[in-house]
Amino acid sequence: MPDFSDLGLSQPILAALSTAGYSKPTPIQCQAIPPILSGRDLCGIAQTGTGKTAAFALPILERLVAAPRRPAPQTCRVLVLSPTRELASQIADNFRAYGAGLPLTTAVVFGGVPIGRQRQQLARGIDVLVATPGRLLDLIDTKSLTLSSVQVLVLDEADRMLDLGFVHALRRIVKLLPRPRQTLLFSATMPRAIALLAEDYLDDPVKVVVAPAATTAERIDQGVIFVPSERKRDLLATILQDPAFERVLVFTRTKHGADRVVRHLDAAGIGSAAIHGNKSQPQRERALAGFRDGQARVLVATDIAARGIDVDGVSHVINFELPNVPEDYVHRIGRTARAGADGIAIAFCSDEERSFLRDIQKLTRSPLRPIPAPTMLARSAPAAQSAESAPAQGTAPQPSTSRRPETPRRPKQAPARQAAARQASARQTSARQAAAGTERRRNESTPGESLPAFLRRQPANGNNPGHRGTGRRDAPAARFNGAR
Repeated sequence: MPDFSDLGLSQPILAALSTAGYSKPTPIQCQAIPPILSGRDLCGIAQTGTGKTAAFALPILERLVAAPRRPAPQTCRVLVLSPTRELASQIADNFRAYGAGLPLTTAVVFGGVPIGRQRQQLARGIDVLVATPGRLLDLIDTKSLTLSSVQVLVLDEADRMLDLGFVHALRRIVKLLPRPRQTLLFSATMPRAIALLAEDYLDDPVKVVVAPAATTAERIDQGVIFVPSERKRDLLATILQDPAFERVLVFTRTKHGADRVVRHLDAAGIGSAAIHGNKSQPQRERALAGFRDGQARVLVATDIAARGIDVDGVSHVINFELPNVPEDYVHRIGRTARAGADGIAIAFCSDEERSFLRDIQKLTRSPLRPIPAPTMLARSAPAAQSAESAPAQGTAPQPSTSRRPETPRRPKQAPARQAAARQASARQTSARQAAAGTERRRNESTPGESLPAFLRRQPANGNNPGHRGTGRRDAPAARFNGAR
């Protein structure tokens, strides 16, 4: 495999990569960087965690430096569109890191924060602008930005942008861009909608496919636990008691569902935080920072945030609810097994979600390993409650009555005999409680002991230096403001 120096990158960029600890380019970088440097349009399909950001950021920086030009006020030379705020912020941080020694400016704009400061940044002109579609159109509508000087357009995570309903915004933005320009489209999956998008926006593109569309990473062990919907929160709290679940990302389908899971885990004494579209930007940043610092070892997220979370050392991804769009499953579990590490993904599947599971397995061509529910959960409430509440088989329900049943009177005992009887009764009760506790401890197992061994193993870190070239800035633990 070639080095970054073999791909035609200049010394300042190579020095920045060396400082960041990158040694070898990944396959998507090896195949994408040369044609982008030559000015070709490109459609890149690769799994999450394979270094797509560096695959377009590095050659773009190289081309900007080769043709230095001061951007005009309220314009940008490169426009990168991202579906989420978190992802936009991380892409911008990547550009700044890779271009640390270059005289280039980078800005990021997204909703959820005041627009005034973003207008001030754009007033001077920007070399690289990373934006979410909604806030970009806000700035265009208020005449704070014009796209007449854009030389390169990047659509990152294009499939997710379509899933989130940005197709009309994309069409409007593209109409405002000049021709000719260079257009780069990157995605983790290749549904038909993305193929049509590539046909409309790309001109004779180079197509780079590093992995088959919608396949999952080989280093992820995947399993499924079949459990009723009403028991999922108890199951989650049970398995998270195992210390092997060090840093866990939990995905739900809805925002309110994420909040309910966090409340349940907090009540169980398990530190957690939620991130979803109803949270303000400061709240989302605090949640990610707490997850990064270890204050909350569980982060509960919706799919809208899945593409924007790049956290090193995620030991497990748990699909609390299976997505109804099978491609979303691929993006969810891609949050683990990053940068050459191993990862574990667990799906909770209720009877109502079995059709979703079939769609996922058909798309990924990878069956999920069935996992038995922890024995502690299997012995818990529902069966006992139903047994207590149901009448005995073969007996008719007894009619209710308002009369209190008569209790036979006991013959009066002398005070000494009463005291002796109370002491004997107390000794019998204590003996029964001790015996019950011993039997309970004998029968119970810890959550970890009742889980398969592959769920409890510690995911190995990717120590191969070649994996440091994934296009992500590696941090000691987890990171919000870093590469995607």
